[in-house]
Amino acid sequence: MACAAAIPPAPKPSTSHRLNINVGVLGHIDSGKTALARALSTVGSTAAFDRAPQSRARGITLDLGFSCLCTELPPHLGTEPGELQLTLVDCPGHASLIRTIIGGAQIIDLMMLVIDVTKGMQTQSAECLVIGQIACQKMIVVLNKIDLIPDSKRQAAVEKMSKKMQKTLENTRFHGCPIVATAAKPGGPEAPETVTPIGVSELIEVLKSEAYLPTRDPSGSFLMAVDHCFSIKGQGTVMTGTILSGCVSNGDNVEIPALKVTKKVKSMQMFHTPVNYAMQGDRVGICVTQFDPKLLERGLICTPESLQTIHAAIISLKKIPYFRGALQTKAKFHITVGHETVMGRVMFFSPAPNDFTKEPLEDDFDFGKEYLYQEEYLSKDSKSSEENKENDCTEERQLPKQQWALLEFEKPVTCPKLCLVIGSKLDTDIHANTCRLAFHGVLLQGMEDKNYAETCLPKLKVYKLKHKEGQVERFCDDYSVIGRSLFKKETNIQIFVGLKVKLSTGEEGLIEGGFGQSGKFKIRIPDGVRPETKALLTATSKKKPKAGKGDTGKEDESSKVDSVQPVHITLLFKRYVFDAQKKMIQS
Repeated sequence: MACAAAIPPAPKPSTSHRLNINVGVLGHIDSGKTALARALSTVGSTAAFDRAPQSRARGITLDLGFSCLCTELPPHLGTEPGELQLTLVDCPGHASLIRTIIGGAQIIDLMMLVIDVTKGMQTQSAECLVIGQIACQKMIVVLNKIDLIPDSKRQAAVEKMSKKMQKTLENTRFHGCPIVATAAKPGGPEAPETVTPIGVSELIEVLKSEAYLPTRDPSGSFLMAVDHCFSIKGQGTVMTGTILSGCVSNGDNVEIPALKVTKKVKSMQMFHTPVNYAMQGDRVGICVTQFDPKLLERGLICTPESLQTIHAAIISLKKIPYFRGALQTKAKFHITVGHETVMGRVMFFSPAPNDFTKEPLEDDFDFGKEYLYQEEYLSKDSKSSEENKENDCTEERQLPKQQWALLEFEKPVTCPKLCLVIGSKLDTDIHANTCRLAFHGVLLQGMEDKNYAETCLPKLKVYKLKHKEGQVERFCDDYSVIGRSLFKKETNIQIFVGLKVKLSTGEEGLIEGGFGQSGKFKIRIPDGVRPETKALLTATSKKKPKAGKGDTGKEDESSKVDSVQPVHITLLFKRYVFDAQKKMIQS
């Protein structure tokens, strides 16, 4: 996916080379993103600048807008003639449209975080920053609306806000990123179209200097994220979007997997220019015939039969540090995969404790290994981490280098393997000053079978460690003792027969069977009961003498018996979460 690409050295482009880079325009509502996109753009698409009637009626961006800025190729990307095309992805800023913002962020290579210079960072600015850290490599901060500050105070205000932003970004991947001051539409929305923007030419130069050559690979299956679909009379239906992988040519067959429909590509355009071919990273409109655009508002199209539709998935994940509270197993989250957001339930698990320090396996999942069930994602402030501190674990050993989650979706999701996954709590009050984005991850393994609980999950070796404590009631003979308090009266002790137990005095034994009807049981000690243990058990089995009035001697004797430590029994075993037989296993 273009957004996850590393930044390689830029090779020299060929003659008449056109390099396309997708630039996300993100920020809080009313920070002036759409005005900025309009001021920067040389060409607008059919989905640019809030052209939708609903957006015009409400005066806010409701969907992704696309336009482009074409300029000469900067020298650091090659000395041969060429053109740099910056495709601007104008994302909504309203809190309720976070799903759309996440979808837009997954197709960008470079991000502009637009800040209202008079207000600074706001709640959705922070969420956009979080999304940017997950989805792209580079960022430019744009301090917009500087025309609202009087000329005499403007320079000082911009410098003050720039320092604040650098402080905010110092612990992020965007530390030290460029900050540019602009007024995309001096005078506000009602100002005449002839008004000249401030700082936009400087911003274009910064965009050119920050441009890099993302990894683009035309090989592999074609996959495109469709964000708009509409019909053109006499032509057909146009699906516009960004190619996430592979390439496409006129005449190719493409599948709409959500509908199980295959169509032939009749023609293609990039920003009103007809093309015969497009590849990963390109923004393109694909025209097909005999397809109702109402069936596909947004989604994926691909090489036929190249995508999976899954009911559950295993992801490698990380918690987003700004999310307050724990990530708990069995909790429900809004799971966003591409442009699709569905509800899903999570179960967290980690490597077996001996593997906590092993290096992460970034793009695969090993069903042959065993994993430890977690009640919540392990972090420095989690309960499990606190328990590790009590067990004298070092800071490094407390937290595994990689953690996973099983996601079970409420409705099937169509997606490629290794795609970006974001978990959110979108039902949080949008007026609360809190980050709703909880975790992000990579989809490692999808489960296509509807009956995955019976066919796939038993292969997943996630186990719970079980720990039971009881006491030795009395010494039986040289090779056995009677225990109690390990099981309830109604427990079927027979299923525990043969399991190993350990006494607090050091002996190891095997549960031999029940003893009586009250949950007591017999333990066989193969190496024999130690003499000191016998003495201890003999002392504790003495009945307390009843003390009469003034019988202080007998009270002292009773105190001595009370002070004798009981002999504890420990039973440890593990049980696989998805084992239908619920077998107990001891190493």
